[in-house]
Amino acid sequence: LRWGCPMGAPWQPAEEKAQLLQNSEYQERMVESTFLYLTLDLPTAPLYKDEKEQLIIPQVPLFSILAKFNGSTEKEYKTYKENFLKRFQLTRLPPYLIFCIKRFTKNNFFVEKNPTIVNFPITNVDLREYLSEEVQAAHAHTTYDLIANIVHDGKPSEGSYRIHVLHHGTGKWYELQDLQVTDILPQMITLSEAYIQIWKRREEDETNQQGA
Repeated sequence: LRWGCPMGAPWQPAEEKAQLLQNSEYQERMVESTFLYLTLDLPTAPLYKDEKEQLIIPQVPLFSILAKFNGSTEKEYKTYKENFLKRFQLTRLPPYLIFCIKRFTKNNFFVEKNPTIVNFPITNVDLREYLSEEVQAAHAHTTYDLIANIVHDGKPSEGSYRIHVLHHGTGKWYELQDLQVTDILPQMITLSEAYIQIWKRREEDETNQQGA
């Protein structure tokens, strides 16, 4: 994972920003680091709803929140001393990828949960565009299929977890909660409040057994 950090205040006019970038303190820095999982940020859920919107649950496409890793999308970070921007881009794709969808925000008083539903296909997710250009040629296989999906239901302090698991031999999906195991249709998986997902890279000689 590569991330660039353009220093300085992002709200400054372009001319002032250009002048500041001449100073070493404000010049962009590039850092490469390994990662265990990729954190996907959800858009802020609406604070208030009227009566008609009470039943409307916010939704966002998976590729919208994956844009964080396209090398051009900037994310602002704040500390008590300074503000800065970061851009992220993938430089390598492992056989398995873990996505952690950031649903929980902790402040000084309590933990909040974002209920936004992520719309995602469970097969054929191509991540080639999130690779840096110089390493795209080195990756023959960049398509992933979902093999596990962990869901959080309910409030942050009182909720429960379920997991959807693909049985590779049969291509069927199962839902597990405690000791209970039931069949589940693939299209039902995308309606849940996904929290952690595991994706497997598809090799050229593999056949798709998921049937979705």
